[in-house]
Amino acid sequence: MNPVAPYRFASRVAKIQPSLTLEMATRATELKEQGEDVINFSVGEPDFNTPTHIREAGKAAIDDGYTKYTAGAGMLELRQAICTKLARDNNLTYTPDQILVSNGEKQSLHTACQALFEAGDEVLIFTPYWVSFPEFIRLTDAEPVLINTVPERQFEPDWDDLKRKLTPRTRGIITNSPSNPTGGIWSEAANRKILEFARQHDLVILADECYEQLVYSGRFTSLEALNTASVPVLTLMSLSKTYAMTGWRIGYAAGHRDLIRAMSKIQGQATSCANAIGQKAAVTALIGDQTPVHTMRETFRQRRDLMIARLRQIPKITCVEPQGAFYAFPDFSAYLGKRVGTKLIKDSFDLSQYILDSAKVVTVPGDGFGAPGHIRFSFATDLHTIETGIRRVAEAVKNVV
Repeated sequence: MNPVAPYRFASRVAKIQPSLTLEMATRATELKEQGEDVINFSVGEPDFNTPTHIREAGKAAIDDGYTKYTAGAGMLELRQAICTKLARDNNLTYTPDQILVSNGEKQSLHTACQALFEAGDEVLIFTPYWVSFPEFIRLTDAEPVLINTVPERQFEPDWDDLKRKLTPRTRGIITNSPSNPTGGIWSEAANRKILEFARQHDLVILADECYEQLVYSGRFTSLEALNTASVPVLTLMSLSKTYAMTGWRIGYAAGHRDLIRAMSKIQGQATSCANAIGQKAAVTALIGDQTPVHTMRETFRQRRDLMIARLRQIPKITCVEPQGAFYAFPDFSAYLGKRVGTKLIKDSFDLSQYILDSAKVVTVPGDGFGAPGHIRFSFATDLHTIETGIRRVAEAVKNVV
């Protein structure tokens, strides 16, 4: 029985879009369940299992009775472990009262936006952007303002566009390096420049650094580590990508204790605290053996090299080599405005759908990231799948004329 209910939804429901990446992953799952030979390049998570010593810590937490509520900001033991990790890996010094543990970094970002922004505010984000950034902002009744970037410079800001779009209502900036969807990493010079821009205009920066351990050239530098001008920066990180713990839902934020306190107040009313079992396992992840992190990173590097090489063999596309994360973001603009039979390929949504229908390869259209003409491919899968999948894509686009 499904009675009709006269629901009157809040206006914010119409303001936001569903997660495109989750939608594409769901399509892949449904097709596989129907017996289709589907290759899924839409996934935003490692294909590895969580390392054994972390899984064992989770099992021990259950047996030892760590199955109750924790402190709203997170177990003290975990917040101390996060401080140890940030000092060890990022040259950042924090105390536990400057740390908030959440049900994934996604919640941390959402909560930070709720604590900082409101109607009338504008928040700067850089295209291509992670699909949730503009929606987090809209859910506060603020407005996202899209800033162009330069693909040839790892998608660093177009500084002229940034200056043009600054208004008296600009309140904050969200950065994402290494980036989802591009894999781009901003240079230290670009990070120093964005810090100085924020200082001059009294802006807060939310620095999404969830891919900070998946860097393939040199050592990653956190934005806050370059922050000599005391710009208000909230650093947001995750265990999901680094330790293949996406389903454990543990992320964290590090920043000024007043902001952490405000975020903790909101989170306390939303979810009380993060998963206790996941928190105990996270302690082991952060301060235990880091060998699996290095192993996974090297595997991703090999996969990246293969995927980029194969994509660049497809005629008429360009593809910047990603320096981090596990995504390639080639530009298929040359295939737009063309036809397959009688069907017009108008945009990246059409092209991704055509590739899915004809080649049984799931990708994510760049329009969903604010990047028309591009398509996101995840290389969080094995080498054979990459070879097979890109070959199918190459064959499919031959028919787009």
